[in-house]
Amino acid sequence: MTETAVIDVQVPLKREPRNKWEREHAAFLDMLPTLLLAYRGKYVAVHNGMVAAVGDDPVATAMETYTKVGYVPIHVGLVTDEPQPRFRLPSPRLQKNMRRA
Repeated sequence: MTETAVIDVQVPLKREPRNKWEREHAAFLDMLPTLLLAYRGKYVAVHNGMVAAVGDDPVATAMETYTKVGYVPIHVGLVTDEPQPRFRLPSPRLQKNMRRA
């Protein structure tokens, strides 16, 4: 007689993005296969889930996007199928109600 083993496996669900930057990053990853066809080797800025700017320099691409849409969270990524190191540059925050000494 053959016994069947039952294993309880829990598959983690995909976590929902917590903020706008994470939504833009997720949109970039979702669009990556299509972006590779048109923009391989370029930097792409994503705003509201759409391509906002394309360029050869990440800072220039970000600045072009900020000029168009204002200073809001965006994602700028290199369009490549090679693994890239991840880094995040948080934007400066203004402190309200600062006490003066």
